[in-house]
Amino acid sequence: MSGIVIVGTQWGDEGKGKIVDLLANQMDIVARYNGGNNAGHTVVNGEEAFKFHLLPSGIIYPHIIPVIGSGVVVDPEVLIYEMDGLEARGISTKKLKVSSNAHLIMPYHKILDGLAEKKLGKYAIGTTRRGIGPTYADKAARSGIRVQDLLDMKIFKVKLEHALREKNRILTKVYSQKPVDLNEIIEKYASYAERLKEHIADTSLLVNQALSEGKNVLFEGAQGTFLDVDYGTYPFVTSSSPIAGGACTGLGVGPKKINYVLGVTKAYVTRVGSGPFPTEQKNEIGEKMAEIGVEYGTTTGRKRRCGWLDIVLLRYAAMINSLDSIALTKLDVLSQFESIKICVAYEYEGKVYETYPPHQTIFHKATPIYEEMKGWKEDITQVKDYQRLPRAARNFIKAIEKWVGVPVEIIAVGPRRSETIFPHGRDFLPLSSSSIFKEKVT
Repeated sequence: MSGIVIVGTQWGDEGKGKIVDLLANQMDIVARYNGGNNAGHTVVNGEEAFKFHLLPSGIIYPHIIPVIGSGVVVDPEVLIYEMDGLEARGISTKKLKVSSNAHLIMPYHKILDGLAEKKLGKYAIGTTRRGIGPTYADKAARSGIRVQDLLDMKIFKVKLEHALREKNRILTKVYSQKPVDLNEIIEKYASYAERLKEHIADTSLLVNQALSEGKNVLFEGAQGTFLDVDYGTYPFVTSSSPIAGGACTGLGVGPKKINYVLGVTKAYVTRVGSGPFPTEQKNEIGEKMAEIGVEYGTTTGRKRRCGWLDIVLLRYAAMINSLDSIALTKLDVLSQFESIKICVAYEYEGKVYETYPPHQTIFHKATPIYEEMKGWKEDITQVKDYQRLPRAARNFIKAIEKWVGVPVEIIAVGPRRSETIFPHGRDFLPLSSSSIFKEKVT
């Protein structure tokens, strides 16, 4: 068996969709383990681009069973919209399985999310206002409504009535808004239930059985390490666990069934929304990165903040996630720079921090200490062989490996599958097959 986790090592948007798609051909299951439709993964297949928010990126392969785990919060309207979009493009979603234990995003979650963010004013977290946080809050408070409740609308109604007694009080008394209508929600979610009932399953059982049978399972994380609710730049984080450990809780598998953790790292750093960002470039450099890298959120369309690669963060992510290797994406974007900076430490009040600071105040106010490297100023998008990369580009990669202590096994020099380099060979993953590019028998 092979259980392989794909995890973001920054603030999300690292290019996990491409890496999942790249490896998915040798998988039997691709399973999403956290987040909701606040995430966005883009996959470029030939000349076609696919943008996913809830569906696992590997769904475009016909042999794969795509799974949405219990750690994901599901907006059924968005899920059905994505399914219909794929079906219209000739891609079947018949095999999709959704955990019966996953929690449902309800209309009041989205309303309350937007109102709470607005009320915070200049202290706003920068949420996508998709109802993600309030849904996870109800889950933790044991007052949520789950996917399995769609299979019994009597139970669904009882739970909804209980929820609305509190939510409508908040809407009317705290925010002076109109209450949410019970019957309107029931009618809408009954139609969702009819559409989704064939896809609802015990996905933990499904995944564990597959692993026991020696099959390959790819655990797909959304967002990134520093948006983790426990280990990220709190409170400017998401409400779930994007880290590798979240794959166990989000899909119901034991840690011994994880064989490999691949961390996806952008050659520079981006983040969407508010929060500290030591290497952010609020200048022409940042603008250039955003322009060349087309740095706009897949889900929100918001422009991403851009900055130099941060080794302090990457080293911490390697520790938290037990990274076996790194997939380095968007290396081609740096081809436009005469020189490249890498943050190797922070300075705060005369003290140097080579590891992630123990206090958020330090991280908020830290000054990055940079190592400057020579750029390569040439197009690398057509390079297939690692040794044919410019020496400066190879030096950049070697520096990452040295400072982080983790090998770079995949280098993306463009968005397409073909625009990928494997510096140490293609068979680095512990798969049952001989090559990650061997054709899968359907």
